[in-house]
Amino acid sequence: MCQEMVRRRLDKGGVIINIGSIEAILPFAKGLVHYDISKMGVIALTRALAREYGKKGFRVNAIVPGGIKTPGVEKLRREAVLKLKMDVIKTGMNFMSRLPLGRMGDPDEVARIVVVLASDLASYVHGAVIPVDGGFLSA
Repeated sequence: MCQEMVRRRLDKGGVIINIGSIEAILPFAKGLVHYDISKMGVIALTRALAREYGKKGFRVNAIVPGGIKTPGVEKLRREAVLKLKMDVIKTGMNFMSRLPLGRMGDPDEVARIVVVLASDLASYVHGAVIPVDGGFLSA
């Protein structure tokens, strides 16, 4: 019965939006090999699903955010300053100096792209990897 439900569900199609990271495309911070590899896996998964399930009515895309002001990034910044972790501070400064927009992004700026991809506005966007990174990958 469960297999039948899955088969019926797959025949209806839908939208899948995976979230990766610019670290998958351009590793920047040290000590994140495990993270970089997992995020590259998200991109590979997205492309494989797009190829496999496009004809079944699915649209599959990935967003690769970078430089987003999340609670985790904010915590890392505070700890780096308080504990004088100079390597982390230097990485942060290098990252910021590379951003063409000159600022970190807000989580809402990522969410807006998700809304577009989930809507019919993106009805012909399929298998794409879309950076939301303030231009970091272009610099």
